[in-house]
Amino acid sequence: MTKKFGLLAAAALVATLAANPAQATVTVYTNLAAFNAALAASGTDTFNNLAPGVALPTSLTRTAGAFGYTVSSAQTATSSLYGAGSSSDAWLSNNLNSDAIVFNAFTAGTSAIGANFFGSDINGAFVAAPLGLTVTVTDASGTVTQTLISPTTSTFLGFTSTGGLSQLTVAATVPTSSYWATVNNLTLGRISVTPTVPEPATWAMMLVGFGMIGATARYRRRKTALTFA
Repeated sequence: MTKKFGLLAAAALVATLAANPAQATVTVYTNLAAFNAALAASGTDTFNNLAPGVALPTSLTRTAGAFGYTVSSAQTATSSLYGAGSSSDAWLSNNLNSDAIVFNAFTAGTSAIGANFFGSDINGAFVAAPLGLTVTVTDASGTVTQTLISPTTSTFLGFTSTGGLSQLTVAATVPTSSYWATVNNLTLGRISVTPTVPEPATWAMMLVGFGMIGATARYRRRKTALTFA
């Protein structure tokens, strides 16, 4: 009876610990192929339906395949988004270079975001800047920030989160009069589901639990032997 009880208790302990989700983890990608390989589903917004050189509303609701999102530039009353690039390859920028471009209100289940991040000039054409851009992503565990030095139109940065995403912002690291944060080929997705691996602290709790169960079983066997000797 004691041995059976110990096994049942151990099983219950394992089930309880396995049911508690691990802390959300953000993974950063600088390679588009590796980023795509981590996704079970994805969609890309190319922004090619935007008119370059035309001011846009402060906020837009858009889709990347089956994934929806909102993008805005709303740090000041005069902020607005702005079409950049060319008619054959349009990009998304903003009207005030001191403002960040903010992506949020993602479709439920969105756990991956990536894009080409770079800078454009007052005419919406690509421009290099040594100090580059600051990209920040927020999920259930907090924020992760990456700085891009001299990014080009092919520079890719992506993030996946095991806890889902809530926001991404991109802004010039040091705003100047000739450098605007710009985004192209925004990809949203859902990461592939993988078995949950207990964290080190969880393994430690499991080992302590097993040890207590084993000690209790040995004590009870010893007590029984003394009683009936």
